[in-house]
Amino acid sequence: MNLDKYRREHADIIHHVQELKRLTGQGIAEQAAAIAREVIAMSSVIKLHLSVEDRFLYPALQQAGAALAAKGRQYQEEMADIAAQYGRFSRQWNDAQRIAEQPEGFRADANRVLKVLFDRIGRENREFYPMIEAG
Repeated sequence: MNLDKYRREHADIIHHVQELKRLTGQGIAEQAAAIAREVIAMSSVIKLHLSVEDRFLYPALQQAGAALAAKGRQYQEEMADIAAQYGRFSRQWNDAQRIAEQPEGFRADANRVLKVLFDRIGRENREFYPMIEAG
C-alpha cells in the first residue's frame, strides 16, 4: 500500500502546527487574525485526511491480515477521540476576536490539543505506516 499521500498530509498538518507556534510566539492577541486563518486552514487538511483514512485506509486494513486489521481498528478508535478534541478546539478558536479576547485560553487549548495531534502523527509515521508497508 502506498502511503505517500498520507505522509504528505501529515507534513502539511505539522507545518500548520509549526506556523501556529510561530504566530503565537509573536503575540496571540496581535496575531489573532492570522492564527484564526491558520486554524481554519489546518482544519481543512485534517478533515480531508481523516475522511480519506476512514474511506480507504482503514477499510483496506480490514481486508489485510488479522494483526493489521486489529491495529487498524485500534488506531481508528484512538483517532475518533483525538478528532473530537481537535473539532472542539477548531470550533472554539477559528474566530480572531475570541482568540484576541482569550489569548491564554487559546494557548492552553492549543498546547494540549496540538501536542496530542503531533504525537499521534509521529506514532503513525514511525510505527503504524511502516507496519502497513511491511504487511
